Amino acid sequence: MDNSAKNTESGFFTMKGYAEHKTGLTASMEDYLEMIYRLSKNGGVIRVSELAACLHVRPPSASKMSAILKDAGFVSFQKYGYLSLTDKGKNVGAYLLHRHDTIHRFLCILNGSKSELEQAEKIEHYLDARTVENLARLTEKMQNDSER
Repeated sequence: MDNSAKNTESGFFTMKGYAEHKTGLTASMEDYLEMIYRLSKNGGVIRVSELAACLHVRPPSASKMSAILKDAGFVSFQKYGYLSLTDKGKNVGAYLLHRHDTIHRFLCILNGSKSELEQAEKIEHYLDARTVENLARLTEKMQNDSER
């Protein structure tokens, strides 16, 4: 058997290949949806310009992604650049923020630091829900053990 056949059987893909087997959301879509959820917790509706500033992107980029998220049923994109989450967007956004916070807390405890934002941002797109929940339990245990 040649190497390409072995790799197919064993499940090896490129990072893009693995991402295509997931939820249908790209890493970028997840980042935007997570930030929209994070911002909307304070007031419900946010401006595209605020979203762009928080993600360090240009407003046209944020507007374009907002339209994509609207077409996918995650946000309502209204006149004057206002965004609000649909129920679907709230549910997925809440999970994405939970996933981010779990990974960030774990890395901070593991590395004895106050912020591991860059690493959390890089890792979060590649863990499934089961792994995130197991990581949340492990992080809780690590935190409890360190407080004793």
